[in-house]
Amino acid sequence: MRLPRQLPRFSAAEMLFSAKCFGAAMLAMAVASWAGLPRPFWALMTTYIVANPLAGAVRSKAVFRLLGTLLGCAATLLLVPALVDAPELLTLALALWVALCLFVSLLDRTPRAYLFMLAGYSAALIGFPSVGAPLGVFDTASARVQEIAIGIVCGTLVHSLVWPVGMAPTLVGLVDHTLADAAAWLRGMVQPAPSAAAGRQAARRKLAGDISQLRVMATHVPFDTSHLKWTASAVRALQHEVAALTPFASAVDDRLQALRDADGRLPADVERTVGEVLARLADNGRTAPGTAPAPLPDAELAALHAAARSLGDTTPHADAWTRALRTGLAVRLEALIDAWAACVRLRQHIDAGLAGRPVPLSAAAGRSAPAAREVLHRDVGMAAWSALAAALAICLCSAFWILTGWPGGAAMAMMAAVFCSFFAGMDDPAPSIYAFLKVLLLSLPLAALYVLVLMPLVVDLTTLALVCAPAFLVLGVYLGRPATFMKAMALLLSGVIGTLSLHDTGQADFASFLNAMIGQVLGVAAAAVVTALVRSVSADWGARRIQRMTWRELGRLPRQADDAQARLHAARVLDRIGLLAPRIAQAGGTVDGVNADDALVDLRIGTDLHALRRHAALLPGRLGPDILAQVARLFREHPAGLTTGQAAQDRPALADGIDQALRALLPTEAAASPAAQVEDRRALLAALVGLRRNLYPTRPWTAAPSTTEEAFA
Repeated sequence: MRLPRQLPRFSAAEMLFSAKCFGAAMLAMAVASWAGLPRPFWALMTTYIVANPLAGAVRSKAVFRLLGTLLGCAATLLLVPALVDAPELLTLALALWVALCLFVSLLDRTPRAYLFMLAGYSAALIGFPSVGAPLGVFDTASARVQEIAIGIVCGTLVHSLVWPVGMAPTLVGLVDHTLADAAAWLRGMVQPAPSAAAGRQAARRKLAGDISQLRVMATHVPFDTSHLKWTASAVRALQHEVAALTPFASAVDDRLQALRDADGRLPADVERTVGEVLARLADNGRTAPGTAPAPLPDAELAALHAAARSLGDTTPHADAWTRALRTGLAVRLEALIDAWAACVRLRQHIDAGLAGRPVPLSAAAGRSAPAAREVLHRDVGMAAWSALAAALAICLCSAFWILTGWPGGAAMAMMAAVFCSFFAGMDDPAPSIYAFLKVLLLSLPLAALYVLVLMPLVVDLTTLALVCAPAFLVLGVYLGRPATFMKAMALLLSGVIGTLSLHDTGQADFASFLNAMIGQVLGVAAAAVVTALVRSVSADWGARRIQRMTWRELGRLPRQADDAQARLHAARVLDRIGLLAPRIAQAGGTVDGVNADDALVDLRIGTDLHALRRHAALLPGRLGPDILAQVARLFREHPAGLTTGQAAQDRPALADGIDQALRALLPTEAAASPAAQVEDRRALLAALVGLRRNLYPTRPWTAAPSTTEEAFA
C-alpha cells in the first residue's frame, strides 16, 4: 500500500540517526541522574547539540564543545565573583567576553570556530543565572561542565559504536565530484559554442564551491571512525593542488579565447594539440564513483609535456603577439598537466589510506598544504561589527533586567548572547533569527503540553522515555536533514528540551514556564532587532566588500616574493569566488562591478605577478620593478564599481610598459642559450601575456613602440 504524497517519508538512515540521538539522550539523562547532578536535562540537551549523521563530525564537535565549555566556565569563575556587587560592570564584562569570543570565532571559518563561539555564550548561560546566587557559582559551573561532559561522552559513544556512519563515502564523493568538475571545465575549453561557454562557467563556479566545502569538511577527518583519518594530510594536499590547478586552467581557457579572437577561430594545430591534451586529462579523471583514477605513466606525461611545448614552436611569419600568446599557452598548459598529475596521485594516496596503508607524502605527490585558517577568507571588519552587535544586545537586555527586576531577565540576556553569536556569519542574520523566533513561538503549545501536562506523570526514566519518544524521535529525523535542521533545532532544543529543564530547578509551574518563555522570546527578538539595526548588510554590499579585499591583497602581492604567499593568494581568491556566487545570486544575479568570473581574472593576475616578481631581473633596466609598482598602484587605487579591465583603461603607460617587456623577450629561445634561463624567460613571457590579457583584454597589439612607451623606458 503506497503512502499518500502528503505524509512525510523517512529513510532507514534518518530513522536510525534519530534512534541513536534518542538513545544517547536517555543514556545521558540516566547517568546524570545517577550521579546526582542538579541539571540532568543539560546532559540530555548536549547529546542533541553534538549530534550529526557522520560519526567523525560528532567526535570533532564533541571535542570543540568540551573545550569551549571549559573556557567559558573559567571566564565565569573569574568574572562573576569579582563583579557580582556591581551588576552593571558584570554585564559589561560578560558582554565583552561574548564579543571577544565571537570575534575570534568569525576569523576561523572552520568547525573549530565552534570552540570560541561556545566559550563566549557558555559564560553567559552560566554567568547570568548565577547572579542571584553568586556564592554557588563554582558549584554551578562545575556541575555544568560535568553535565555537558556526560552528554558529550554519551553522544560520542552511541554515534561511534552503534552502526557508526563514517565520513569516507561523503568526503571521497566530494573529492571525486571536485575532480569531475575540473575535468568538465577542461573538456569544454576547446569548444567555442555558447552552450559550451555556459557549461565552463558553471563548472568553474562549482569547482570553487567544491574546494571551500572540501577544506571545511577536512577538519573532521582526523576524528573519523574509519581509516579515513589516515588520509588527512593527503586530503589537505589535494585541496591545495586543486586550488593551484585553477589559475592554470583559467589561463589556458583565456589564451585559447585570445587566439580565437585574433583569427576568428583557433589555429588548427592549437585546436588539435590542446584538445588532445585536455581530453586525455579529462578522461583520466573519468572513473566509477568511489574509484581513484590511475596515475598517468611517466612516458605519457612526457609526451603530453612535449605536445604542450610544441605550441610555442610557431612558423617564422607569425606576428609577435601570436608568438607570445602561443608561448604563454604552452607554459600554462604544461603547468596544468603537472597540477592535474599531482591531484591524481593524491587521490591514489587517499585510497591507500582508506585501505589502511597510508602513504607518506613526498614532494612528487604534492606540495605542503597550508592550514585552512591561512587560506579561507577572513573579514576582520565584519567580525568586529558582529561582536559589537552581540555586546550591545546583551547590554540592552541586561539593562532592562536590572531596571525592572524581572525574574525572566536572565533568560532574555542569555538568548541574546546565543542568537547574536549563532547567526553572525551571515551578511544579514536578522531574517534567520526572525525565522527561528517564529518556530519558537509555534513550539509553545508543545512545550506547554510537556511541561504542564506530561512531565508531572513521569516517575522514572522509563516513563520519561515513553513520554519524550514521540516528539524526540520525529524531530530527530528532521534534525538530520540539512534543509530542516534549523527548524527542528528550534522546536526541539528551545521549545521542548529548554522548557523541560524547568523540572531540574523545581519550577515547572505555569508562572515559571510563562516567565521563561517570555524571556526567551524577548531575548531572540532583541537579538534580531539589534542585529538588523547595527550589523545587517545586503548581499550586494557583501559581494563588493569581498571583491575590494581581493584588490587590496593584489596591491600588496608585488612586494611579496615568497612562493607560499602566491599559493595562499590563489587559494584565498578561490574561496572568495565560492562566497561571491551565492551573494550575486541572492542580489538578483548581478552586482555592479562584481562578477564571479572577474574574480578568476584577479586569480590569474596574482599568479602572473608572482612569476613577474621572481624573474623581473631578466627585463632590461627597471622595466620589471616599474611594471610591478604600477600594477600595485592600480589595485590600491581600484575604483569601486569597475571591473579590473575597466580600471586599467586609464593607465595606458602600464600597457605600453608590458608591451615593451614582451618585445624584449621575443623570440624566447633565441634570447639566451642556457636551458634554465630559457625556462625562466618562458615563464616571464607567460606572466606578461597574462597581465596584458587580464588588464587590457580589448587593447590592440602594436608592433612599434609608442611615445608613452618610450617615456616609460
